[in-house]
Amino acid sequence: MSKKLRRPVLEGKKALVVGIANEYSIAYGCARAFHELGADVAITYLNEKAKPHVEPLARAVESPLFLPLDVSQPGDMEALFKRIKKEWGQLDILVHSIASAKKEDIKGNLIDCSADGFAMAMDISVHSFIRMAKLAAPLMKDGGTMFAMSYHGAAKVVPNYNVMGPVKAALEASCRYLAYELGPQKIRVHPISPGPLKTRAASGLKDFDMLLNQAMERAPVGELVDIMDVGFTCAYLASPYARRMTGDTVYVDGGINIMA
Repeated sequence: MSKKLRRPVLEGKKALVVGIANEYSIAYGCARAFHELGADVAITYLNEKAKPHVEPLARAVESPLFLPLDVSQPGDMEALFKRIKKEWGQLDILVHSIASAKKEDIKGNLIDCSADGFAMAMDISVHSFIRMAKLAAPLMKDGGTMFAMSYHGAAKVVPNYNVMGPVKAALEASCRYLAYELGPQKIRVHPISPGPLKTRAASGLKDFDMLLNQAMERAPVGELVDIMDVGFTCAYLASPYARRMTGDTVYVDGGINIMA
């Protein structure tokens, strides 16, 4: 008896992944997982300086679309989605994995954060996802899934996470409201909360190595997660197997969030 051939669970799906900086990026884990499970993956890069670091990764996942995107630049996002509409005519998966704040606000206490620094962090880390969702939704004609990357510091105080705590809390709340608003269009929205990972963004946090060691000690599974753990979780949530799930913050942290 011949074995029944199974199609990859994301075959034919079109995914846009925003936020790859290097091979250690969470966004790259998502791109690899989507590609492995059959999706076509469009990848963006921040600027010409970043392009040489991201381009080999785009080739590795056979990305048919490799495009620039700086969400702080007017018109960049619109140009990106115009190109996706022209080339694909649809979009099924969106991953937003970008965040930014002024160095002095990341290093300093929240109480000392400037108004313009807080506004900048909110715009790039949160409102850019809302703008992206507005442009992506019309392309998700048969429904789809959107993801934004958060962290446990959104729900609990994590020393040295500082301004990014309330910013990520706003991101998670935005995801819930978008899940409600876009639900009738069969578009699901999830904030994803990975455990501590050695990414370029995390390297800017004070005492991050100590945070990693503590996470390994506290995780019920006894080990840290990696970018592929996050990627395959997103792939599952984007699949028909999770078609009734939306709005929840999904932790991919080895269980650290359940610990006191």
